[in-house]
This record gives sequence, C-alpha cells and structure tokens, in this order.
Amino acid sequence: MLILKRIVHNTIWGGPKISRLAGVDGDRIGHLYSLYCREGVSNEILNGEWRGHFLNDVFPRFKDEFGMSRYEYFPLTLALTEARENLSIQVHPNDRAANALEHRARGKRESWFFIDAPDEGTIINGCTCRDLEQEQAMIARGEFMAMADTLAVSEGDYVFVEPGTLHAITAGSLVFEIEEGADFTYRFYDYGRTDAEGRPRELHVEKATTALDIHLKSVVKKYNGQEIKEKTYSTKLINDTATYCNESPSLECFTLVKGNLECEGITIAPGTTILLWPSERLDAREVKLAFVSKMRDDDL
Repeated sequence: MLILKRIVHNTIWGGPKISRLAGVDGDRIGHLYSLYCREGVSNEILNGEWRGHFLNDVFPRFKDEFGMSRYEYFPLTLALTEARENLSIQVHPNDRAANALEHRARGKRESWFFIDAPDEGTIINGCTCRDLEQEQAMIARGEFMAMADTLAVSEGDYVFVEPGTLHAITAGSLVFEIEEGADFTYRFYDYGRTDAEGRPRELHVEKATTALDIHLKSVVKKYNGQEIKEKTYSTKLINDTATYCNESPSLECFTLVKGNLECEGITIAPGTTILLWPSERLDAREVKLAFVSKMRDDDL
C-alpha cells in the first residue's frame, strides 16, 4: 500500500470548511487533493520503500501490473472540494473534443458526493437552450446565466457529470470529487472575478462552445450500499465496516473523509488516500465515511 500526503490548493472561491474537516490551515482552500498526479506536481508517499518519493515518479513502476500502461500519469484525481462562492460556469471536453482541441486521447469525466449541500439547494447543470440556434444566440449575447439550467441536490447525493455538460457547483457546497486526471476546463462565465493581480480570469468561450452538448443533464443518485459504475471508473461509499479489504484484482484508492484511521504507524487524517493492492486490508473500525475508487476493469 501507498499512503499519500495531502496537497492543499487555495483558490479565490475556496473557503474554511475543508480546514475544519481535515485539520489543515487555511480559510480559502478550494481543493484538498488526496490523489493528484501531473508533471511537476503529485502526492508525496509517506510509507514503505518509496517513502519520500512522489507518486508521479513511482507510478511507472507499477502501472503495467494493473493494466494502466497507456497512462502517462495516474488516471484518477481525488479531492475534497469546497465552493465558498459559485464556481465558474464551465464545460469539460469529451474524448473526441479533447483530441480535436488539445490533441489528447481522453477528456474529463467527474463525479461529486455532496458532504454539504449548496446554500440555495441547487447547482448549475445542463442548458436551457432548446436548439442550436438558441444556443448560438445566447452565447453571442453573453447570456450564460440564462443559458444555465439547475439541478436540486441534497447532502448525501451523488452526481456524475458527463463531458460536454454545462455545470458548476455553487456556494456552500462541500464535495468529495472523483475525476479523470485531465486538466481541461473551459469557462463560459466567471462572475467578473479577478486574480491576485487584479486581472480578469481567463475565459475559453470558443473551446467551451465546441465542447458543449446542450442536450446533456446530470441526475442525482444515491449509493444505497452499491458500487456506482461510470464509463472509466467506479466508486463505493464505506461507512459500516470494521475492516476493509481490497478483494478485487485491481488497485483501489481508499480515501478517508470522516473518522480516524491508523496505518503502518501513521495517523491518517481526513482527506487522505491510501492505494491498496489486491488482498491488502485496513482496520476501519473508527471510519465514519470513506470512499473506494478505482479504474473500471472493462476499461483497462
């Protein structure tokens, strides 16, 4: 197993909830990355023979073992994400659009489990446009708020965002986020926010328009003790077991969200991911909420 050090990511729309939940300092934390693997930035390994190394450097040593040889970086990103303010109205590309716009093979699918529901009870999801003509007219006039539809969500809800769906989590949301490890986010609208130097944040209207599918909308699901499977990954919620064992032939990502966990002499804090090899076991008696995520076997 590999125990990963958390990565704190402060954002202009982040808030204090992650700090209180996970015991880290900061009142503008947007993401607490429990699993993040990109060139130049990835989680440090806290245990075992690779202690002090970074996941980005170690992943090539075991990826063939689990059928992930075609991935340059670990293909999942896991994080606690908080929106003190509404996030930008945005869209992610599907595989076809990612290839056309970025010359990459894969787009970005993502899911949210709502630890705290948004203040107004809804998120941005889908379009109000009835057809392509209305879409083009609303984009030309910059009517992005009018173009954005909403979806009602509550604490404990699970929402999967198909690439091409107009979306954004909204103020008050605290989620556990599961996503493909692709950094393709195209903003239509960002509420006029500016960066630390006072410059308006970049928008990507042309790319966003190419990636957008006005017919896509998400639905709310519940775990109800079942694994939820998407096209390229699956997740399950853990909150009622004394011991957790990886009984699959695949590598699993066990992420603690609430509770306590001791592993290999290390105290595991909320927001931490442990990579479990097949047959590896954890004492989960004091775990109140955790998630197990993995790449889908039929996609490997």
